[in-house]
Amino acid sequence: MNSEPTPLLRNPAKEKLSRGETVYSMTARLVRTVDIAAIAHSADFDSIYIDMEHSPFPLDAASQICMACNHLGVTPLVRVPGLDPSFIGRVMDSGAMGIIVPGVNSADEVRAAVRAVKHAPLGERSLAGSPPQLHFRSYPADQTIRALDETSMVVAQIETRAGLDAVEAIAAVEGVDVLLVGANDLSLELGIPGQMDHPELHKAYLRIIEACRVYGKTAGVGGLGGRPDLIRQYLDLGAGYVSTGNDISFLSSAAAQKRQQFDD
Repeated sequence: MNSEPTPLLRNPAKEKLSRGETVYSMTARLVRTVDIAAIAHSADFDSIYIDMEHSPFPLDAASQICMACNHLGVTPLVRVPGLDPSFIGRVMDSGAMGIIVPGVNSADEVRAAVRAVKHAPLGERSLAGSPPQLHFRSYPADQTIRALDETSMVVAQIETRAGLDAVEAIAAVEGVDVLLVGANDLSLELGIPGQMDHPELHKAYLRIIEACRVYGKTAGVGGLGGRPDLIRQYLDLGAGYVSTGNDISFLSSAAAQKRQQFDD
């Protein structure tokens, strides 16, 4: 008989990563209703990340999607526009299971993100009481904090030259889970915009994957949704998280493909 107590809260994507399994994520930039959570679930995605950096997504819509995801077993993450701890706290209090921080340039920036997501002693996040992640149920404060902090995720996007230069220090930060390569912006920084199979971008991926291996973190593949061959290559090399694309590109691609079926 299993004597382990049932956890108050689970993060399916984080659990998969801990078992060495690949996590596939889709991005929400267009759809602002809970329907997108059901679509992600039906399509067998492990996670959604709601993009509040490159869209006018309102926080109330993000919160509704996060709560729907949590009920369906799809891990909701939010890409925040910056390191404002008050905004990050609101995102987490709205039901997110973690954040994605764009354009990380240093270990200090990651430590700031961890402080905003986690409660003391690792962080400085305020305790909100009965959170939506726990379906607004009340538990003793120590149990609530432990459940939230053990399951929350911090994803650092490596998409600048400074971030690449500091990648080993970033990977060493306690509390960061994933280093996600932002291939589009990183290719711009490296002077090879859009050249996803360029040797310099490949070298960057290898360095990030190795840093994650050394420090026990997960390397993430981003910006390569149109190149499944490269995604497979980096998964074979040790990456474990894939950002596959966003709802806008999915809809546009499917619409164009459908229209082309009627051409002579």
